[in-house]
Formats: sequence, C-alpha cells, structure tokens
Amino acid sequence: MDKRSLVIKNGKVYDPLNKIDGRVQDIFIKDGKIVEKIEEGENPITIDATGKIVAPANIDIHSHIAGPKVNSARLMRPEDHIRDPFFRRANLRSGCGFSIPTTFVTAYRYLLLGYGTVMDPAVPPLKARHAFEELEDMPVIDKGVYVLMGNNNILYYLMKKGDRKAAKLFAAWLLKSAGGYAIKVVNPGGTDSWKWGKVFNSLHEETPWGIKPKAVVDLLNEVVEEFRLPHPVHLHTYNLGIPGNYKAALETIKAFKDNRIHLTHLQFFSYGGDGWSTFRSESVKVAEALSECEGITADMGQVIFEETTTMTADTPWEFTLFKLVGGKWSSADIELETGGGIVPYRYRMSNIVNAVQWAVGLELALLLGPWKIVMTTDHPNGGPFYFYPEVIKWLTSFEARKEIIEKLPPKVKKRIHLHTIDKEFSLSEMITMLSAAPAKILGMKNKGHLGLGADAD
Repeated sequence: MDKRSLVIKNGKVYDPLNKIDGRVQDIFIKDGKIVEKIEEGENPITIDATGKIVAPANIDIHSHIAGPKVNSARLMRPEDHIRDPFFRRANLRSGCGFSIPTTFVTAYRYLLLGYGTVMDPAVPPLKARHAFEELEDMPVIDKGVYVLMGNNNILYYLMKKGDRKAAKLFAAWLLKSAGGYAIKVVNPGGTDSWKWGKVFNSLHEETPWGIKPKAVVDLLNEVVEEFRLPHPVHLHTYNLGIPGNYKAALETIKAFKDNRIHLTHLQFFSYGGDGWSTFRSESVKVAEALSECEGITADMGQVIFEETTTMTADTPWEFTLFKLVGGKWSSADIELETGGGIVPYRYRMSNIVNAVQWAVGLELALLLGPWKIVMTTDHPNGGPFYFYPEVIKWLTSFEARKEIIEKLPPKVKKRIHLHTIDKEFSLSEMITMLSAAPAKILGMKNKGHLGLGADAD
C-alpha cells in the first residue's frame, strides 16, 4: 500500500460542520489525517477532483450488521442468501445476502455508498465478543456497538435494592467490558416482562420488579453524564409499530425534554389511529414536539418497498408481527440481559399501512431537518441500507416523492402529509444528514468534517 501523502486538488468541497458549502479548494492528507499543507519534497499522490464533490465519509448511526440477531436471521433465511449472491472478483471476497448480507459484502456495499463508519445499535453483553469477531471481518470501514442494558436483571436488582451507586457502576463496567461505544435501551421493562408472559407498555407504571422504566433511563442518563460518554442513551421506546403509538413518542419526548437523548427509528413510533383500519401518520405532532427539545435527536427508520428481515430486542413486537403475517419467527432470551425476535417481512406499495409507514419517515426528515434527524432504515428492519440512494432521491426531489405517491392506494393521501410538503433537501443538507449530523450526535470529533486533524475518510 502506498503510504505517501495525498492532495485532492480543485474539488468542490462540502463540509457543513465547518460551514463550507461548495467551495473549490484543495484538501491535504498525511498519515490518514487532514493537514494544513504538505511539505516540499514529500512527493504526494495528487488527485485532480475538478468538477467533482469532496465531502466527509458518511456515518450510519444505527444499522444491525453483527451480533446474535443477525446470525440467527442468516440461519433461518437461506432464501435471502440465494436471492443475492456476490461472486469473488479481483481482491474481493465472495458472499451473499439481500437483507442480511455476509460480513465482507456488508462492508463492500457500505464503501460503495461512501460510508466510513457504521454503528451496530443492539449488542447483548454476553454476545459482544462474537459481534466483534464479525465486525473484524468487515474491511476498511470503522465500526462500533451500543450495549443493551434496558432490561438487564442485575441492573434491575441493584435498583430495586436502592443502591444507585452500584447500579451506575455496574452499567459503566458493562459498557467497558463489552467494548461498547454507547448505552442502548429497548422497550425498558417491556422485553423483560414479556419473558414472564406479561404485556407491559409504559414509561411510568411499575414493572414486576417495582421499578418504573423512566427511572431506568434516568439512571442510565446519569451514567452517560457522569462518565462523559460521547453519545447519549440510544432509546427505543415502547409500543413499537402499532397504531396510535405517537402518544408513546410524545410521552417519551416530554419525559426526557431536559435530557440529552437519541430516539431511534422514529418513523416506527409516529403512527395515529385506533386500529389497522384507521392507521395514519402523526408525524407533524411528533416533529413539533421534538423540535422544541434541543437535547433530543432522532434517526429516520425509513421504510423501503422491498422484502427484508425484521429483528429487534423488542421481543413482544416481533411476536405481534408474527401473528399478523405468519411465516417464520424466531425468539430468544439472552439470560438476565435482554431478548430478541426475528420475522421476515415485505413492505408493499399496495398495503395502506406500509404506504403510510413509507411516507412517515420522509415527513419526519423534511419537517425536522438534517441536524435533528439523520438517515437510517434501521437496517434491515425498514429495508436494506443499500437503498439509501432511493431515500436521498425522495428527500431531494418533490417530483420523485409525487411519483411514488401516485402509485399508492388512493385512500393513503387522506392519511399522510407528504404530498403537502414541498421541501427539497439541498446537497449540503444531504451531506449534513449523512455525515456531519451523525458525527455530532455520536460525539465523534474526528469524523464528519474536513477540518485539521479529522480522519481523512
């Protein structure tokens, strides 16, 4: 590998964190970092980027690419492998998988999309070692994981005893021991209660442990602040995927309005209606509430009209989805820590619920803007990540959105707002959403920009 310095000349530079919007300039790189200049006599490699865009590498803040759920999904879906083989070529390894690609193929597809960093959002502590073995098998891209803690029985036991100090130290130890970048909470209290045959969906009611889910998140928020973690609690709240769950989103936003917190795949929590027959978008209400909270950010969880494999530590929801669609279902209990469920699913344009879901993700993004909500499909839950170019097209073109809306069932227009939103993201706004904002939300000071000292991703 050539280790010489690099000069990218005459490129049109977009660097939102440094307020550079399409300026033609040179970028100098040495030892993998952005530098002010290359000294004379260094004989750098020069790339003429005239007429081309130069921007920081993209960052995926939430993508299920490793860990027990991904591996279980691979085992239960040979049809997913057969659909999309990747043959060995040049220096690239072979692989397969449409919605759950193998490790090398995952990295190759991210690299083709300009991604330099990908974060897996839901790794159980007991399974972290193997997750890292998978991540090590993904070349070039930088990777990290969030550690699941929201239903951990040891944490609950210490909280029930009233020993907050021990509970916080345990959470910090868990994060360090598992090699995690951030703390992940999924349906706190709900997953644990479901293991015992109880349905529990609340932030403020007591679980069978005598603990309120909000108290769990509050304690973990204290861990984030006291240990100065770069990323806030990554929260998947309750009532995922069901009609009327926008109320859960509003309750969650209200409960943590004074905190620094990240609400993940917000699309899946922004539905109105009192049943599937009245299912509708409530993105406007959710976006209005979120806009008033400076410390709360979100990611999209955009739906793609394709076949995919849903997977989540929200085991009650996966059982609900299995009952709705039938077919394959996998459910697991990670002892004392969390759970996980997997159900294959296809999002269809002809399905009114799916059509509303597709619209909701785009509505949230266009209403909130790129610094508040960032690009994800909650891969593979909303669809495979390599459909991001389609999402970019929809966000940057009203006509592209209109073209899809015209193909949806006629009843859908009365249930969504997307056709009334004429906002189109600019190139700078897209780069913000894909790179600058995720880096800022993650607290990665060396990523998402082209300033001095930044990683030259």
